[in-house]
Amino acid sequence: MIELEDLWKVFGTDEQAVLREARRSLPDQEILKRHRAVIGVAGAQLSVGHGELLCIMGLSGSGKSTLVRLINRLLEPSAGRVRIDGQDIIQLGNKALRELRSTRIGMVFQSHALIDHLSIRDNVALPLEIRGVARTQREDRADELLAHVGLTGLGDGRVRALSGGMQQRVGLARALAADPDILLMDEPFSALDPLIRHDLQTQFMALSADLRKTTVFVTHDVEEAFRIADRVVLMRAGRIVQIGTPQQLLDQPADDYVARFMGHTNPAYREKKQPLEARENA
Repeated sequence: MIELEDLWKVFGTDEQAVLREARRSLPDQEILKRHRAVIGVAGAQLSVGHGELLCIMGLSGSGKSTLVRLINRLLEPSAGRVRIDGQDIIQLGNKALRELRSTRIGMVFQSHALIDHLSIRDNVALPLEIRGVARTQREDRADELLAHVGLTGLGDGRVRALSGGMQQRVGLARALAADPDILLMDEPFSALDPLIRHDLQTQFMALSADLRKTTVFVTHDVEEAFRIADRVVLMRAGRIVQIGTPQQLLDQPADDYVARFMGHTNPAYREKKQPLEARENA
């Protein structure tokens, strides 16, 4: 469903000079000093299968949020390819890109980004309103999705009256409104209290299994990845260090950094997840 090929993102001027030096394996600090540029993502190679739930992990500044924003071109790549079902979206013009985002890719941010003066129902239905869907149809769809995320009967209310966890459910429902093939989720639960976060993880896992969306989920929480991920991408300083199941990263770390990162996992949270192939055959 998603393929990233030698994908780079440079923040700063003279991107091509920075890329040439980075590809010669000059140290990032030397490049930063020369060009006052930061390499957000360096040469990412990644494929995400249909219906897979992939977690991107790493410390703050590792490039995980940058990588997920390159998938739908909220950030423009400095070099490389992003393919959705084989189509190179780097070649799309503005109109085609807007169409892709509005029909095939939904995104959930850490900040809920809800519109305060709209009702909860209208917040969920906003992507459908933008597409020109009739009011009755989009309201019915919004109510259906609110039921999916456990907010039945709250459509007439205002988002400011909801708790943080409930607002995040509204954001998830809105991302699902256009029935996208792909969900991009940038640390959607990280700002929530632990019990609420655990409940939303559980609900999201059930929803993901039901809808079978291809999902790229950014998190810094190893325990969260163990609960929900089919595979994990671990990043450091803009580079992908290792890709594998959570258990593979724990049992077969690629280097000391991976071992230290995964070593903080509480064994009680290492829940065995049914493989993607088995779920597809269920």
